[in-house]
Amino acid sequence: MYIIVVGGGKIGYYLTKTLVNEGREVLLIEKDSKKVATYEERFGSVVVQGDGCEAATLEAAGAARADVLVAVTGDDEDNLVACQIAKAHYNVRRTICRVNNPKNERIIKDLGVDVTVDATNLMKDLIEQYIPERHMVHLLTMRHADLAIVEGRVTAGSPVLGKVISDVRFPARTVISAIVRQSQLLVASGSTRFEEGDEVIAISHREQEGELQTLFTGEEIAQI
Repeated sequence: MYIIVVGGGKIGYYLTKTLVNEGREVLLIEKDSKKVATYEERFGSVVVQGDGCEAATLEAAGAARADVLVAVTGDDEDNLVACQIAKAHYNVRRTICRVNNPKNERIIKDLGVDVTVDATNLMKDLIEQYIPERHMVHLLTMRHADLAIVEGRVTAGSPVLGKVISDVRFPARTVISAIVRQSQLLVASGSTRFEEGDEVIAISHREQEGELQTLFTGEEIAQI
């Protein structure tokens, strides 16, 4: 597997270092000549100077045979352009894009990037998992259509308490996947009845998480 990394900041440096140590075939593209000179001393020929947003640079880097291109510069537009060129002109099978501004994630996905990595939201989701009083936890953001896997706890004031799944009007296109009850995993069905303390695992659109919070807790909970 051949991997091209665009951007030699801290993320690009440590990613390249890790891949080299794992014996992967990798090439790091970085604009800054000083960084390139430093990195060449550590990594050798796997570092080249150039602009990963330019087709000529990607051509010279052998993008036509690359399996993965990872764009991790500090500029969302540069990352997007590098991924688009790799996908459209060199048929790179997998493009991964670092997103610095969370507001840009949706449009970057819509423009054809395979995977986006939003450090801000990743950190927010991690914080949410370690706040014990929260009754809704964002577990995972999925690649397609801004879907997310969330976990909600049914409280005493929940509108769904005592109801079966088929009688609850959930947000459109929400799927209740499973329920954890007293350490037991239950496969959810239409006849499953909610009990206080149930931990409900659902798949839903990210913008619908607030509605699910209200259903499971009976109150509005501000997103972090």
